[in-house]
Amino acid sequence: MLKKQMMSLSSRGLRYKLKIAFALMTILPLLVSLYIIMNYSNVPGPAKIYVFILMSISVAIAVVGFMIIKEVSDRLISVTAAAKSIALNGSPEDSSVGHMDEVGDLSDALSQMTQRIRSNMDELKVYSEKTKEINIETQQRVMMLSGLLQISSLISLGARLEDIIKVISEKAKLLATSDSAYLLFREENQEAFYMKTADGMNVQQLMKINIDPKDDLFGRVARTNKPLVLDTENSAPEMVLNNFFEKFGLKNTIALPVYLMGRVMAILGIGNTRESFTYSKEDLELLDIFAKQISIALENNLLMHRVETLEIKDALTGAYNEGFIRNRLQEEIKRAITYQRPCSFVVFNIDNFQKYRQEFGTLQAEAILKRVSTIVRDSVSEIDRVGRTGGNEFAIVLPEKNKRKAQDLAEDIRKKIEYTFMEERDPTKRLTISGGVSENPLDGISAEELIIKARELVDLAKKQGKNRILGLKEPPTCL
Repeated sequence: MLKKQMMSLSSRGLRYKLKIAFALMTILPLLVSLYIIMNYSNVPGPAKIYVFILMSISVAIAVVGFMIIKEVSDRLISVTAAAKSIALNGSPEDSSVGHMDEVGDLSDALSQMTQRIRSNMDELKVYSEKTKEINIETQQRVMMLSGLLQISSLISLGARLEDIIKVISEKAKLLATSDSAYLLFREENQEAFYMKTADGMNVQQLMKINIDPKDDLFGRVARTNKPLVLDTENSAPEMVLNNFFEKFGLKNTIALPVYLMGRVMAILGIGNTRESFTYSKEDLELLDIFAKQISIALENNLLMHRVETLEIKDALTGAYNEGFIRNRLQEEIKRAITYQRPCSFVVFNIDNFQKYRQEFGTLQAEAILKRVSTIVRDSVSEIDRVGRTGGNEFAIVLPEKNKRKAQDLAEDIRKKIEYTFMEERDPTKRLTISGGVSENPLDGISAEELIIKARELVDLAKKQGKNRILGLKEPPTCL
């Protein structure tokens, strides 16, 4: 099989085939020359000259034929080499052979194809770079969208304002290759701004910043409600820029106002230290979204505080909350002073409640709080007010009752609670309460003073053994 392949011309190169063709082409001139030599070698002198001329012409014809074939084959080989370069390396070379024939047409066609390939490769490089830029931008947009969803989730779940603001500053820093993000804030009754939070470089420096309302940059944002942009295309007087750089350590920045109830309450900004940098319209739009998120968070926080102020009942036990009890106690003290009548205050605390919660779980602990609240409320009159003022703390405002009457009532409640849980088999479930009683004006002339005094007595009762009420100098002995 190998011998057949070696004998076959189809497996040989063009140059080898050219040698075979030249050998075959020279056979006929050689035969003619041999024939002439053999038959005309004895001819007279002048005839030999003609024999030599004919032999020279035959050899010349063979050489010319070989040169023509070689020239054609060289051009074909050149075109073939160029085609191989395109196929193998992807880096086409010039394949022009400069002749107006079929091989020249093939060479020109290959050259045109080469130019088109080069042009397409250049376009592909451009598209590849644009695709990379688009991918990077897409990734940034996805990260921004993810950040916005996270912020929206925190707002909807009622997270702390500080936590929401911190996340917003972290996400805003990802915009426009920023080195820092910051949030300037001012209280409702103030004009000056202080740094609420910052993220990135120079955080300690940024957190020390306070902005006067007359500041040329940020004061203008608060007054005009327009964004602040400092970059290569948007500059400011040199003195202003130097002052900004000394405070913030930034050369470029975008800062947007954050509104609450129609007033600029905060300024959200990002910045970097690059020498030649310009913010895009998209950067401004994305930062504006974060500013609106802060505005929503601020408004929600304000509304939550207002709701807490308006609520007067504890959601778990149905008793009044601490805010209502404080206000009601203060009102009763004023009334008692005006009409020279007594007013007392009682604080209860469930003994060993934290241990009970750890032992039996939150649900059982909440059930105990509801049960105790019911016993206390059923034990007082219509004019008395019962509230839950802490985790396991209850309080009673007792108008028209002096300390002795208040302590008798508190002792009666203590006994009821002790009796209620006495039959529990598990000693851990046999709950009791400790209490303290204070009176106006003996223990104070304000709600805060009576509350502090009563709580001090509760702490003292627990130290003395728990399950007791303290108020009078000689409190009744507990059974």
